[in-house]
Amino acid sequence: MLQKLREKTSGVVGAVILALLIVPFALFGLDQYMVGGSANTVARIQAPPTWWKQAPSWWPASMVWRQQEVTVEEFRNRLELVRQQQRAQQGDAFDPVAFESVDNKREILETLIDEKALAMSAEASGIAVGDAMVRDAIQDIEAFQVEGKFDANRYQLTLASQVPPQTPRQFEQTLRDSLRQSLAVQAVGNSSFVTAGEMDRLVRLLGEQRDVDLLMMPAPEADTAPVSDEEAQRWYAANEADFRAPEAVTIEYVQVNADTVPAPAAPDEAALRQRYEEQRERFSQQDERLASHILVRVEDGADDAAVAAAREKAAGIAAQARAPGADFAALARENSDDSGSSASGGDLGWMGRGAMTGSFEDALFAMEPGQVSDPVRTDFGWHVIQLREARSGQTQSFEESREALAAELAETNRDRAVSEFTSELVDRIYRNPSSLTPAASEMGLQVQTLGPFTRESATGIAAIPAVKQAAFSEMLVQDGTVSDPIEVAPGSTVLIRVVEHTPERAIPLAQARARVDAAVRAERTRKAAEARAEALVARVRKGETLQALAQAEGLPAPESVPGVPRGAPLPEPAVTEAIFAAPKPAEGSVTAGKQALSDGRVVLFAVTGVTPGSAATLDDAQREMLREQFSRVSGLDDVEALTRSLRRNLDIEVFEDNF
Repeated sequence: MLQKLREKTSGVVGAVILALLIVPFALFGLDQYMVGGSANTVARIQAPPTWWKQAPSWWPASMVWRQQEVTVEEFRNRLELVRQQQRAQQGDAFDPVAFESVDNKREILETLIDEKALAMSAEASGIAVGDAMVRDAIQDIEAFQVEGKFDANRYQLTLASQVPPQTPRQFEQTLRDSLRQSLAVQAVGNSSFVTAGEMDRLVRLLGEQRDVDLLMMPAPEADTAPVSDEEAQRWYAANEADFRAPEAVTIEYVQVNADTVPAPAAPDEAALRQRYEEQRERFSQQDERLASHILVRVEDGADDAAVAAAREKAAGIAAQARAPGADFAALARENSDDSGSSASGGDLGWMGRGAMTGSFEDALFAMEPGQVSDPVRTDFGWHVIQLREARSGQTQSFEESREALAAELAETNRDRAVSEFTSELVDRIYRNPSSLTPAASEMGLQVQTLGPFTRESATGIAAIPAVKQAAFSEMLVQDGTVSDPIEVAPGSTVLIRVVEHTPERAIPLAQARARVDAAVRAERTRKAAEARAEALVARVRKGETLQALAQAEGLPAPESVPGVPRGAPLPEPAVTEAIFAAPKPAEGSVTAGKQALSDGRVVLFAVTGVTPGSAATLDDAQREMLREQFSRVSGLDDVEALTRSLRRNLDIEVFEDNF
């Protein structure tokens, strides 16, 4: 059989088959091979090259397309940053489940894609960010400042504490990329301007005032006529969503905290002394050095000649710094390649061990105050170090530390007791996860019941978002098992079990009949009031005045309100909006209208005059402020339009499986 297959695929037939197989491999397989996989990519953004804007997106032309990627790590870092921001802003109202929804993740991803699109545009436009701009931006960041002044030591420590840690060089490159992107945005946003004609029209509209007569109609008489079964059924069917009972649950729970757990014994002297010895470093102030430095940078991958040249330059600077009367700070401002400290004369502040790289730290702690080092090599280049001051650490005695140690150890033992108690409780619950009572009884805990409650009516511990989320979770509702421990306060947890669940459901018409009848009557009342108001407005439009109308209908006398400005709550903002939405009345006539209020009453109005805003009412400062505000809003619109335009020319592929 194999022999026959080989014979059939030889000759002309075999060549044709081979050619047909090569085509898809060439068009698709090679392209995928060259592009690479998407396991570490959330989105891929591609754009044609700047020198061939009409380049097709298929291979081999696609090989010259510019490309940016949103990596999984980058997306997750942004996701975590937004999570922290929203949790800080919303507090207990933050819903972690809603945050993890695909729609929310997609929204965050869209922001990252917009940033990549702007970055690609900035790169294509040749926008560059100089070292001075990066240095100024770093020094303006509050996290790197001490008492309002940039502190190099704080800068180094802050970057080292990041997750993951960053070197100054990495941070500077990230900041440079961000600034380059923002420059493109600023250039577009700041290019917006307001013409004199637009400004005059804006002033006329915003400053416009209207003279108006208002007639407040009395509250309509309530409809008391009976509601037929047909009317009730029709209203119920049309508004079925208004007649639903929300989902409700009843839970049982136990609470574990320091009050429900047997108190541990007070720490003895031996335990306190052991803790003191284990944590002696906490009570010791380490040796510190106040230093300045000058960096002669050596780029990554530099050859031996470049390294030697940099060292020779550093040695020359060190010789100048040792000269009598030399100003080290001035030399640093003139020669240092460290953008973070050069402006402050190379000042690095006070540093303990562990703050700098090994060779730098070894040299610094081997120096005497006032001494200037020979060039010291690190990953950044060659450093010339000046030790300005040194101070020795001190150790606090056990007796001086005893009170603090006792309080800390007591709290630690209490927390450990609570943790161990909770762990034992959980172990017992796992033996019978469908009930809280046996384990709680064995551990001496009281099982409490709460409910039934809905998401909106939850009280007590059920009002805590994490508890509410667990109580209505599909797993607990369906399985009837005990939850994992839920922290409700520092050192306090609860375990809950859903004992009763009532799903959201429609309320039968028979049960909702009283509400349906009330709604039908309220709608009748509203329509009757609207119809009467519309008939009265029609009479005003035919020439009858509000004053004559009120007298003829026995209504309250209308009130004349001259010079109503935009935004005035008269008596509600909706009335003012209706007044300014009405057409400008012709000479010698009025424009009539009506607006329903939130309490069901209706206001009739007649616009009797319109006075446009005047630039004469604004001083120069007010006019300039208005111009800036209008330009800013217009600039934001331009930036959004730019982003949409850029995205139309991009090939964007999203890998939702990597969310």
